[in-house]
Amino acid sequence: MSHNKNIVVIGSINTDMVVMTKYFPAPGETILADSFFTNLGGKGANQAVAAARLGATVTLVSNLGDDLFGNQAINQLSKENIDVSLITKDEYANSGIALITVDENAENTIVVASGANALLSFNNIKELDEKINNNSIVVMQLEIPLGTIEQVALFSKSKHATIILNPAPAQLLDAKILNNIDILTPNQAEAKLLSGVIVSDEKSAHEAALCISKLGPKIVIITMGAKGAYVYDSNTGYLVPGYKVNAVDTTAAGDIFNGSLAVALSQFQPLKEAVIFATKASALSVTKAGAQSSAPMMEDITLFFDN
Repeated sequence: MSHNKNIVVIGSINTDMVVMTKYFPAPGETILADSFFTNLGGKGANQAVAAARLGATVTLVSNLGDDLFGNQAINQLSKENIDVSLITKDEYANSGIALITVDENAENTIVVASGANALLSFNNIKELDEKINNNSIVVMQLEIPLGTIEQVALFSKSKHATIILNPAPAQLLDAKILNNIDILTPNQAEAKLLSGVIVSDEKSAHEAALCISKLGPKIVIITMGAKGAYVYDSNTGYLVPGYKVNAVDTTAAGDIFNGSLAVALSQFQPLKEAVIFATKASALSVTKAGAQSSAPMMEDITLFFDN
């Protein structure tokens, strides 16, 4: 692994509180859940765990509250062999929390209380100079302040690192951010927000990706659930088909995709092969409940898809 690029994930850490139900309640309705569990989540942490479980060298940059959830998060992330030295704590903020409901069709609804994630500042992570260089892949999402993302992208660009931005949860982004992004990985809803195009098939995905690429990113990868992922690179587009699996919980499937994509690229795999690998990892993740608990190991992917 020493010859591979290192991965620096900058993003959120949440504690997920998950209930499994037959269906989502209507406004004003109370229903009984089938089960309940807590799980470490947050898009940044999910992507870091996904990459670390696949053998990558991973540093996670985040902000937590100085509380029970924050302490538990750092302990658990350390056990995943993630470098947590740049995770800061804010004594005046709570650690992030996500309330997740999963129905019998494996669909989910999520409400996030960002807490300390919303206070992650570039000024608090000046040590990035020691972590990010031309042998780095930087991965970010949108559960931290846009100003921080803008500054980190500009800094990473100056260091000639490869920058992946997963624009989730969906928000409009301006050129100050997008001009410094190498790879943008929206899902269908996020692609629609950024392009104005409803993404339903390969043709509409191409149209949306073309529009988004004009905003700055060199490469646009639109994740399309079971349909796979549409890749647009240098005026060329193609669909990487999805894999049929028995879906249990789609929570964090996009995060697993992004973390796995970063790993494949850190190993210098060609883009198409990297997306195929990420699609496999993402598909396998939905066969298990939970966010980080669903992130596969390399041997899991090999065993599942080679047999």
